[in-house]
Amino acid sequence: MLSVKIHNLSLKNPVMTASGTFGYGEEFADFIDLNRLGGFIVKGTTGTPREGNPYPRMVETPSGMLNSVGLQNGGVEKFCTDVYHRIKHLDTNIVVNVSGSSIEEYCSVAEQIAALERVPAIELNISCPNVKCGGMSFGTDPQMAAQVVSAVRRVYPKTLIVKLSPNVTNIAEIAKAVEDVGADSVSLINTLLGMAVDVERRRPRMHNVTGGLSGPAVKPVAVRMVWQVAHAVSIPVIGLGGISSAEDALEFLMVGATAVQIGTANFVDPAVTMKVVDGLEAYCKRHGISDINEIIGII
Repeated sequence: MLSVKIHNLSLKNPVMTASGTFGYGEEFADFIDLNRLGGFIVKGTTGTPREGNPYPRMVETPSGMLNSVGLQNGGVEKFCTDVYHRIKHLDTNIVVNVSGSSIEEYCSVAEQIAALERVPAIELNISCPNVKCGGMSFGTDPQMAAQVVSAVRRVYPKTLIVKLSPNVTNIAEIAKAVEDVGADSVSLINTLLGMAVDVERRRPRMHNVTGGLSGPAVKPVAVRMVWQVAHAVSIPVIGLGGISSAEDALEFLMVGATAVQIGTANFVDPAVTMKVVDGLEAYCKRHGISDINEIIGII
């Protein structure tokens, strides 16, 4: 009833988790059955360890949160030799979010991840607004986006998902550019660039001044962009941005997303993914839908 496909990935259901909000999955094992997920995206992985940006780097907003964590992680070697062996037994799709500051770093990380048998896909992050080089700079220009995706495509043989930035004038143009050079799927949106000010101290609330806005505030923008991209490309689209209920997920599916990722809502309710899976199943039964693919892209 709920199974979908993202290129060569067979998902039990369309519910995945967003990178940077779910750790390596194991952090949520006490709250949910990880095997029930369609898949999960581990935190951004780079060529060498990164400490991330200085504190403060997270700010709660009335309708979500701002973050400028900056891809804090232990590096690809630690993931391959340590983390991978702790999670490879899980019966779901483990996807690694790959980030870098140069095309060479993206390719190096992708090659090392490709050797891991139980990781069938990577999500190429060309859209992070919280690093000073690489990241979003690749994702805001069609030619640069195509250049990095093309290079990774040459060295990475498995399913290649490209994560797109909403901080652009025409996101469909970026999506088409990466499709043309071999992307198997696109995921969107990443966070919107935002800022918060401490009026008593008369200074920005975050050390980096700006950060990425996520949560319910971005959902209408995300739904619109997913709809635009789904009509512009023929590869599967994964939708994310402010999803916290089955109804939210259904909006994304109906405008063309084959699957969804849940991010910020995990911080509020660690069991939200299971509630969304259950909600999708209940919706299908209530409306006599035998295959959720029947409603994907109906708008």
